[in-house]
Amino acid sequence: MIKIIGAIFIIIATTWTGFEASRNFSERPRQLRMLRSSLQSLEAEIMYGHTPLHEAARRLSDQLSKPLSGFFEAFAKKLTDSETTVKEAWESSLKEVWKSTALKQGEFEIMKQFGETLGRHDRYSQQKHIMLTLSHLEREEADALDRQSKYEKMVKSLGFLTGLLLIILLF
Repeated sequence: MIKIIGAIFIIIATTWTGFEASRNFSERPRQLRMLRSSLQSLEAEIMYGHTPLHEAARRLSDQLSKPLSGFFEAFAKKLTDSETTVKEAWESSLKEVWKSTALKQGEFEIMKQFGETLGRHDRYSQQKHIMLTLSHLEREEADALDRQSKYEKMVKSLGFLTGLLLIILLF
């Protein structure tokens, strides 16, 4: 009886681990879509609303879900509360929130480069930089969707099968 209960716990634990590991594969494309959408909203705020950057970031933080809302909230707070440049506020906000996202280092570099141009140019040049960043993020999203279709199901199955292997080896 104890062996059966132990085997059930092993299967549950390894299957849960597999599902948690596969969650990253489905979270990354979703967060990339949210990031692209937020940059498009930022573009609209800059181009058509003539909204100050800190106010646009605050509005975006209200519209988005975690963890990206935290990024824009921290960015807006750094712009209003401290004597810092836009680049420094953007970069430190990125570093603060990045570990809680499912995004990779490539996306971090794209966003970091975008932050270096943010607020330095006129509206039309800024729009071009946003478009360039959006195209880079679109490429990353296609890669994320490809990885999701290849590996998500495999990782889930691998968790379950690892549990079966452990049970066979232990019993």
